[in-house]
Amino acid sequence: MSTVFVSVGSNIEREKNIHLGVDALRECYGALQLSSVYQSRAVGFAGDDFYNMVLSFESDYPMTRVAATLREIEVGHGRVRCCEKFSARTLDLDILLFGDEDYRGEGIDIPRAEIETNAHVLQPLAELVPKQIHPLSGVSYQQLWQQFKAPEQSLWVVPFCWD
Repeated sequence: MSTVFVSVGSNIEREKNIHLGVDALRECYGALQLSSVYQSRAVGFAGDDFYNMVLSFESDYPMTRVAATLREIEVGHGRVRCCEKFSARTLDLDILLFGDEDYRGEGIDIPRAEIETNAHVLQPLAELVPKQIHPLSGVSYQQLWQQFKAPEQSLWVVPFCWD
């Protein structure tokens, strides 16, 4: 069994789509551990602010199957993939970590590079598992967050109701 960490984001009907994404993941994988929800500016394009969070769950499925399930959930909730890498989205689900695997292939990079480059990924991950060690850098997520330097990537916790 592997612990899977997933980044969840939306900047179209943000609250609704974060709820729908979390509900779908709970239905597929059972109990989830959730970070706070953060609001941040769009990264890489001019667009509405995002809501972002990180969650984790345990899975016996292989990484490729989990990735396929995430894509199905995205599409099922209105995600349209276009030629632009950075664009508005109803729901964005990305595997950040899959156990301690170091994997590159089939359009999947684990651990995901955004962990160390994007505040909206690193801060919620550091909140969720501060003492856990990044499998490549050997540094805890709390230490990575404390060392993070990108003042243009401000984010703040959003009061969020999980009815």
